[in-house]
Amino acid sequence: MIAIIDYDAGNTFNVQKALAYDAGNTFNVQKAFAYIGLDAVLTADPEVILNADGVLLPGVGAYAPAMAVLKERGLVDVIYEVVKRDIPLLGICLGMQLLFEESEEYGPTLGLGLIPGKVKEIPRNLGLSVPHMGWNKNVVHQPHSAFSNVDDQYTYFVHSYYVDTDPEYIISTANYGIDVPGVVECGRVYGMQFHPEKSGIVGLNLLRTFGNITEAYADSKK
Repeated sequence: MIAIIDYDAGNTFNVQKALAYDAGNTFNVQKAFAYIGLDAVLTADPEVILNADGVLLPGVGAYAPAMAVLKERGLVDVIYEVVKRDIPLLGICLGMQLLFEESEEYGPTLGLGLIPGKVKEIPRNLGLSVPHMGWNKNVVHQPHSAFSNVDDQYTYFVHSYYVDTDPEYIISTANYGIDVPGVVECGRVYGMQFHPEKSGIVGLNLLRTFGNITEAYADSKK
C-alpha cells in the first residue's frame, strides 16, 4: 500500500487517481495508482503512513505555506521517520522541492533537508515564459536508476522554481533555457519535478516503477 500524505497540497487527488486514470479530474494522482493496479490511500495518519510500503508527497502551490502545514500537522517528523525506516518516498512537483534544504520563493524558507540543494526561481532573462508550463523532453544522466525509463520521453511540467543540486542526485534533466532536474534520487528518496499523473503513458510507467520499488520494499520485510 502506498500512503499519499494529505496536507491540502492541491494535486493530491490527481496523483492518487493516476493509478485509475482520469486525466481531467482533480483526483488524478490517486486515480493513476488505481489505474495501474496499485493500492493508494490518502491519509495524514502517522500510523498508516509508517506502515505503508511507499509514501508519496504531492504538492502544488507555494513552498512556505506547504512547509507550515506539514509542521502544524506534525507530518515533518513522520516524514523523517519514513526516511529513517528506509520506506521509499516520492515527492512530486512542489513535493519534490520540499525534499531539499531551502527555497528562495518569497524569501528563504527551510525545507525537509533530505537531499542537499536549494530551490531557485527560473531566470526571467532567458526569453522564455515563467512559469514553465508544457511538455519537455527528459535526458537521463544516470542510466543505473530505476527511473532511467524516462530517457528521451516527454513529461508535463508546471513550475516557476527549479532545484539546484549536485549532479550525483540528478537522474534526468529537461532543458528550459537551463537544465531543470526532472527526476532526483538520494537513497530511497525520489523526486519528480514534472507531473507524472499528467504525463500520459510515460507518467503512468514512472508511477508503476515507483510501485515496483515499493513492492520490493514490502517483500524485504517478509
